[in-house]
Amino acid sequence: MAALAEQARHWRYAELPGVDLLRARYVRKTFVRHTHEHFVIAAIAEGVDVFHHGGADQHAGPGTLALINPDTMHTGRAGVPEGWRYGAVYPSPELVAEIAGETTAIRGAPGFIRPVLDDPYAVALVHRVLRAAEEGNALAADTLLRVAVTRLLRLNGGRLPQRAVRTAGARTAARARAVLEECLVDPPSLERLAADLGASPFALLRAFRDTYGMPPHAWLTDARVRRARTLLDSGTAPAEAAVAVGFTDQPHLNRHFTRIVGVPPGAYQRERKNVQDPESTLPVASGMWQNR
Repeated sequence: MAALAEQARHWRYAELPGVDLLRARYVRKTFVRHTHEHFVIAAIAEGVDVFHHGGADQHAGPGTLALINPDTMHTGRAGVPEGWRYGAVYPSPELVAEIAGETTAIRGAPGFIRPVLDDPYAVALVHRVLRAAEEGNALAADTLLRVAVTRLLRLNGGRLPQRAVRTAGARTAARARAVLEECLVDPPSLERLAADLGASPFALLRAFRDTYGMPPHAWLTDARVRRARTLLDSGTAPAEAAVAVGFTDQPHLNRHFTRIVGVPPGAYQRERKNVQDPESTLPVASGMWQNR
């Protein structure tokens, strides 16, 4: 039996500002610990997606959605040998807040309560958003996206809790994060960082993991990939972006970028270059992309 091919397309549609789009089939793909600045609304069409979230493995199968709030650590891998096929939209926090304010009673920053929701109708809505974007149908894409987000917030939405920095460990972790944000290219060692903050290395490591869901070195890689995405979106060549964010060369960027974003930086950037031209979107040429 022939091995199933992995395919992915990560793109933007100019008529859906503030929204990233993805269609993918993954079999052997493993997403390392990472976060997103946007919401993740992933509609599973086939197979099972297993992702670590909130201290436990979550399982999303056909007809369900994986729902992840911004800046929330998670992973991703196949839960069955044949992998999983899905479509995803990544709306910005500002867009979700706008929709929540118009269509729900949620006050404050809105978010999703449960990470997995069984709702085949919402799954179909997400895939219809993607199809409309691929066909250049701006009215349908925007309408269906707002209907989908409204439905998910009404079924599974609430106010996101404020992340108050209460403990001394959390305050130290926040200070460490601020240092790393300023030193992406040339970060200090754990020992030096801890000493500068008046903590021991193991105390800082424990506090950082407890606060952000990953150790400092993993957070740094995630932050570098985020910064690289911004540079790629602005037209910076992948090799230049790699050095600018602190990777030693483009192969290192390629490896980490693919493990977090799901596509290589070159493919990611090529799709971004088409964002201003709705007619440049690729047609649905394979049955794997068909809606269910």
